Amino acid sequence: MKLRLASLCGCLSSVIVLAPVFSSPARAQSGASKTVIWKEVAFAILKFNDAPPKSWNIYHTEKHGWILTRIWKRYLLINLNEQEVYDVDPQTLVPKGDTLEWTNPEIPDDPIQITGWNQRDVGALRRIRFRFGKDGHVLEIQLPLKPDGRPMY
Repeated sequence: MKLRLASLCGCLSSVIVLAPVFSSPARAQSGASKTVIWKEVAFAILKFNDAPPKSWNIYHTEKHGWILTRIWKRYLLINLNEQEVYDVDPQTLVPKGDTLEWTNPEIPDDPIQITGWNQRDVGALRRIRFRFGKDGHVLEIQLPLKPDGRPMY
């Protein structure tokens, strides 16, 4: 019972923390526009169908559990806690040196259909692997872990 209550509190705290960062469309229209700053992830590895794409990058924000991945000209917002992937409009993202500014951040209503989500720690890395659709392409992301084994992002 204590474990269920602790996990429920953890889920609720992540929703409360992320609510100001990723606002709903109604709140975005009524209030002043917010900007989320994404920073490049150092020492990350990305594989698309078991090979590195020619153009890619991975970004993180101050909120843990969310990463933004650029593959060619497509941006994918990945919720590591809920195991969901969203397509982000590249017109709302502005590169500024090593950072990326997301103006008027809105999470799309429907996530991209993915299957076979696999997330595990492999040495000093956290490996996230999933497939787009039932028989689609495979995306693998490897993120560095802190020395104590906790995720950095």
